[in-house]
Amino acid sequence: MESLRTPDERFSNLPGYDFEPHYINTLEGYDGLRIHYIDEGPKDADRVFLCLHGQPTWSYLYRRMIPVFLESGARVIAPDWLGFGRSDKPVSDGAYSFNFHRNMMLAFIEALDLRRITLVCQDWGGLLGLTIPMEMPGRFERLLVMNTAIATGTSPGEGFDNWKAFNRRQPDLPIAALMKRSTPNLTDAEAAAYEAPYPDHRYKAGVRRFPELVMVTPDMEGVDISKRAVEFWSKEWTGESFMAIGMQDPVLGPPVMRDLQKIIRGCPDPMEVPEGGHFVQEHGEQIARAALKNWGDLA
Repeated sequence: MESLRTPDERFSNLPGYDFEPHYINTLEGYDGLRIHYIDEGPKDADRVFLCLHGQPTWSYLYRRMIPVFLESGARVIAPDWLGFGRSDKPVSDGAYSFNFHRNMMLAFIEALDLRRITLVCQDWGGLLGLTIPMEMPGRFERLLVMNTAIATGTSPGEGFDNWKAFNRRQPDLPIAALMKRSTPNLTDAEAAAYEAPYPDHRYKAGVRRFPELVMVTPDMEGVDISKRAVEFWSKEWTGESFMAIGMQDPVLGPPVMRDLQKIIRGCPDPMEVPEGGHFVQEHGEQIARAALKNWGDLA
């Protein structure tokens, strides 16, 4: 599989991001593709926070939440999906599919033997991540979910349809400008950091592909898996949950998240972040502290 690897110098001096890179390239079925992940905190910690990003972001998205999770004594893992961040980037748009990403994450969790996991997810981190605990329920104990959905064959709404159409017109998606426009509190340097993994359009196949993979018709790959996930979260989930909603999100905002809350068994009333948009992790410190206090991890 032809792939590209972003030069390391692209990741130098990114504001707020001084985490040591870690890599794994031995996952079966992935032809030596190198997957990057942040791995902070003690390896023998009682809890692991697994932070999954979406599109068009990468693990940089969690830079405000990771330090708070570490305060609780936990280990924090934040991988980059293939095609994103410091992970390798298959060149062909067709290389990317729902199962390509999902199976990678299942193998990644097993390879690192992660246990007592708190799943932290948003956007595609949830569309994919929320289908994973049912396959390995003994490894997951808690959920922190933000601005995402479980896609079961219908469109999330007009906002998503417009986003998908816009994305199709932008093969070289202007990521920094998009992040700045959707998250006004970002500095120019922070917005540029989101673009850092992509020297040119050839590196953006994974970015281009994600909107096309959202299951908006019943025959799409991942629908049956996601329907099983709905059953799992509504009937079998026994862990603790915490939900935060970026209230300014026009695509996966309050209506979608309230529907998701009804699915997740025992999910308490959500934390609303009035100024938060789709990339609500940019207000992540307050969300992380609220979740940890709710669970008794921090005073």
